[in-house]
Amino acid sequence: MKKLLTIFLVLFCVLTIFAQPVHLVIFHINDTHAHVWGTDKGGGFARISYIVNQTRKEVYNEGGHVLFLHAGDANTGIPESDQLKAVPDFLILNYMGLDAMTLGNHEFDNPLEIIKMQQKIGKFPFVAANVIDEKNGGPIFEPYIIKDYGNLRVGIIGLATEQTTVLEPLHLSKDGIVFYNSKETLEKYLPIVREKADVVVVLSHLGYYPHGKTILPVEYTTSNELAQAVDGIDVIIDGHTHTKLDPPVVINDVIIAQAGGNSQYLGRIDLWVDEGVIINWKGSLIPITADIPEDPFIKMFADMFYQLGGQALNEVIGETKVFLQKNSFEGDLGRLIADSMVWKSGADFALMNSGGIRAPIDPGEITYRDVLTVLPFGNTLYILELTGEDILELLNYAVVTGGGGTPVFAGLTVEVKDEKPVEVKINGEKLDLNKTYKMVTNNYLASGGDGYIMLKGKPGYDTGFTDADALAEYIMYLGTIEQYPHEKNIINID
Repeated sequence: MKKLLTIFLVLFCVLTIFAQPVHLVIFHINDTHAHVWGTDKGGGFARISYIVNQTRKEVYNEGGHVLFLHAGDANTGIPESDQLKAVPDFLILNYMGLDAMTLGNHEFDNPLEIIKMQQKIGKFPFVAANVIDEKNGGPIFEPYIIKDYGNLRVGIIGLATEQTTVLEPLHLSKDGIVFYNSKETLEKYLPIVREKADVVVVLSHLGYYPHGKTILPVEYTTSNELAQAVDGIDVIIDGHTHTKLDPPVVINDVIIAQAGGNSQYLGRIDLWVDEGVIINWKGSLIPITADIPEDPFIKMFADMFYQLGGQALNEVIGETKVFLQKNSFEGDLGRLIADSMVWKSGADFALMNSGGIRAPIDPGEITYRDVLTVLPFGNTLYILELTGEDILELLNYAVVTGGGGTPVFAGLTVEVKDEKPVEVKINGEKLDLNKTYKMVTNNYLASGGDGYIMLKGKPGYDTGFTDADALAEYIMYLGTIEQYPHEKNIINID
C-alpha cells in the first residue's frame, strides 16, 4: 500500500510539473448595430458564427476553452432589426452561444422594458455594474459573472459609458436609470472578482480615445484611462468608438481590444494561463470577408427575419439624381432632413443633429428602407417655443461645441466670429431677442440629448410624427431630386 501511495505521489508530482497551461480563446464583437445580415462583400452573424464554431471544436479538442463576448450597441442601424426591436439580433446571438454582453448607449434608445425583453430573448447575461436603479441604488443588471471551466475561472465585469446620460437621455429619467462613475465602480467590484477568478476581463462600452476625449457636458471614463488608472485588470474588451485595434494595445499591462463595428470584424485573443498567471498571449482582428462560409442554421434564421416586412420597406418613394452625403457640411442630406421637418410641422426653423444621420443615400430610386437606414431611431418631431434669448443660448452651445455633431438648420442662418454667434436671422429677418419663435427638432434633442440641456423643459409639444415618415413624405412631395442646396447656415467670418 505504501509503495502504491509513493508511486501515486511521484506520478502526481510529475504530472504537475509538466502540466500544460490552459488555453483560453476570447472572441469579441462590438457595435454591431443590427448588422445581422451580411452582403456579397462580407460581414454578418452567419459568417462570424462559422468561425466561432469551428474554433470551438478545435480548442475544446485540445482541452482549452472559448469565451464569446459582445461589448455593446447591438441596437439601431438596419430597418429589418429596428422594426422588430432587435429581436433578430438577440435571438441569433443566443443561438451563436454568446456568453455575455455589456450595454452600449444605443441599447438605451429603447425603454427599460424593451431592454429586459431583449435580455430574456438573448438568454445570456447583460453585465453592467454601473447602470443603477435610482430608487434603490443597486445595479439593474448583473455587475459581474464568473465563468467556471473547472481548470480555469474567468471573471467578467461590465461597464457602460457615462456618456449615455447625454447621448440617450430620453428614457433614462422615466425609467429611473443613472450611471455611476466607471472607475469608482470597477474599484468596488475588482477585488471581489479578483478573489474568485484566475483571469479578469472588463467588458466595457467606454470607448478608446488615445488622442484626447470629445467634449461633452458630463464626466466620463475611457478604456485607456481605466487601464492606466486601475491595477489588476487582465483584459478590457471594449466598444463605443468603433476602433479597429489590430493587434490589441497594452497599457499598464492591460490588454485592450476593440473590433471595429457593423459585424465587419471578429476580434480574437488567445491567452495561455498557468496557475492564474497569463504567461503568453496574442490577439488580432479577423476580417469577415465574403469567402468565409456562412453557418447554415444562423443564415436560415437571419433570412427569415429579413423577409418579414421586407415588401413594405422596398416601396419606392422617390428618386435622387445626386449622391446625398451623410457627412457634408450643412448640405445635401442634413439640409434635406431639416427642410422636411419644417415642411411637415410648419415651424419657423428646424434644428437637426448630424450625429443622428446614420447613412447617405446613393443616386437612384429611394425606398422607405433607405429612409429608415438614414433615420433609424424612431424619433418624433417636437415643437419648442423659444425666445430670441433662448435661441442665442442654443447657438452659443450648438455652433461652438458642435453637440451631436455639426448642427444642421433650416430657416436659420448664423454668422460666427471668435466662436460666438454675432448675426442671427430667422427666414431672412434679424433675430428679435424678445420675440417667441417655433423651432422643430426631434424629441431626443428636445429632452436634452447630445448636451442640449437648455432645451429641456421649454414650452412645447410632441407632434407624434416620426422624423423618418416626415422625410419620406417630403421626398414623395419632391418626386425627383435633381440637386440639393449647399448654402451654409453657419458662416464663419474673420
